[in-house]
Amino acid sequence: MKYLCLVYLSKENWSACPDDHCFTFAEGLHQSGRLLAAEPLHPADTATTVRVRNGQMTMTDGPFAETKELLAGFYLVDAKDLNEAAQIAARIPPAKYGSIEVRPVRELAVEAARGF
Repeated sequence: MKYLCLVYLSKENWSACPDDHCFTFAEGLHQSGRLLAAEPLHPADTATTVRVRNGQMTMTDGPFAETKELLAGFYLVDAKDLNEAAQIAARIPPAKYGSIEVRPVRELAVEAARGF
């Protein structure tokens, strides 16, 4: 099953974990066959939020909500269950400086929508 491990860090800890630590961890996870994708993100002040209301698109700078920890990156992993995904998340290097949200990936129900 696929799980998305979302890395959250405060502004103060944004660069606390060196990139080479994250790369080394991701490389090991890839070699084990568990890593599907991983990427760091630029800080939240570089984000743009897009909304469509009544057919009109609007764009605003920054994230949607003010929070103490901001989305810093992600790891998409393949794990047998939530417990294994949480064990992987606990080893993600930035977990020492922020938090990791583990969320199961939902498959789109397109066959049902298409009448298959």
